[in-house]
Amino acid sequence: MAGISQQAQKEYTAAPSRNYHGPLVIVTLLFFMWGFITCMNDILIPKLQQVFTLQLWQAMLIQTAFFGAYFIVSLLYFIFSVTKGDPIQRIGYKNGIIVGLIVAAVGCALFYPAASMLSYAFFLLALFILASGITILQIAANPYVAILGPPEGAASRMNMTQALNSMGTTVAPIIGGYLIFEGVDAVQNTGSADTVQLPYLGLAATLLAIAVLIKVANLPRVQSEEEEQMAPNAGALKYRHLVLGIICIFMYVGGEVAIGSTLINFFRLPEIAGLEETAAGHYLAFYWGGAMIGRFFGAVALAQFKNNSYKYMIMGLISAVTFVLLYSIYGIDEALIALGLIALNFVVLLLGSFLPGRTLGFFAATVIVLLLLTSFATGSVAMWSVIAIGLFNSIMFPTIFTLAIEGLGVHTSQASSLLVMAIVGGAIIPPLQGWVADASGSLQLSFLVPLACYAYIMYYGFMGSKVKKVAAA
Repeated sequence: MAGISQQAQKEYTAAPSRNYHGPLVIVTLLFFMWGFITCMNDILIPKLQQVFTLQLWQAMLIQTAFFGAYFIVSLLYFIFSVTKGDPIQRIGYKNGIIVGLIVAAVGCALFYPAASMLSYAFFLLALFILASGITILQIAANPYVAILGPPEGAASRMNMTQALNSMGTTVAPIIGGYLIFEGVDAVQNTGSADTVQLPYLGLAATLLAIAVLIKVANLPRVQSEEEEQMAPNAGALKYRHLVLGIICIFMYVGGEVAIGSTLINFFRLPEIAGLEETAAGHYLAFYWGGAMIGRFFGAVALAQFKNNSYKYMIMGLISAVTFVLLYSIYGIDEALIALGLIALNFVVLLLGSFLPGRTLGFFAATVIVLLLLTSFATGSVAMWSVIAIGLFNSIMFPTIFTLAIEGLGVHTSQASSLLVMAIVGGAIIPPLQGWVADASGSLQLSFLVPLACYAYIMYYGFMGSKVKKVAAA
């Protein structure tokens, strides 16, 4: 998710022969974990809405607390970096990752007293602290992944780690839904929040275990020689495509999170599927699983091959493995539907000619069509239309990020901080969709809110991402 700075590439070239596969595998665990934790919010929303008898917009404050931390912590980090120097460079990437893990573990542990006290405000505080830790992880781990290997392979590594992040978001609805909602059924106490205690204590223990693993692991220490300085006076904001990209990240994260946050309630609607919470959680996994498959597809599609036939063979293998897995878990109907959606994804990739801006624009246009079906169709058509959005969300974040920092040179680090702040869209758009649903009395029509977000993404892909030269700062 972070840009690959010139400094990072210089740091790598000091040890070109070193094998970084082991450290990369260890760091990749972080991407899986924060994907898992982020998607657990989609389980918390209907659960806490039930426990505290909240309106949907109030339940969406879960996402506001979570993604608001991204903005506040990133802003504080940006200010500190400009005035005092980069804190991660001071303590090292390894120690920065450990700090993020510990803070996130504290946030998870606070779910226990929040549930015992039955306090919604305490839950929001715990989520804010948890997300603060994940923000620190984002700041430290993303550039570290870029450094762990040859510069020419950095984009491929970032795509693969993002795919592992999506794997976390895929399994979270299944595991989290079972632990939280099945626990409710077991104790026959729908007014209790106790079923969230053990899952989040388990997450806290896992995060601390990873922190210990990172501490004892022989990870290379990368230190800056201050060859690249942060540009003063927010010089990065002179670039039009960056400013528009910041808005685009805001829209994308807001739209993606808003859709994922409403899916369980959407699948429960009688006119859509009439599913119970646990079953709805399984189909939520399709939404996030689509993002994972799409990112694997994107990583292969945007990679450089001497012979394109190898590219198509790998994509075919990914499709076949996906079909077999879904057939063995869910059955032939779900497997065939997923295969059809993957074929549609491939067609849109071809329309985009594997060019980042063009591909982003066509993916966003496809999501707009799917959201229209979600808003106005019923039954399985509406259900599978919204599930398919995950597959087309897949490449959007890394593609927007890459387009936004293109050609920024010395301003890249500053731009990266600004783009991370824009993740605050996940704190603002979901409550807005919840308010529209409550005000209109129609959850389906509320999907027009994220549709507006994807309309902007389509504009950015086709037009707004074009780089225009500016006067030297």
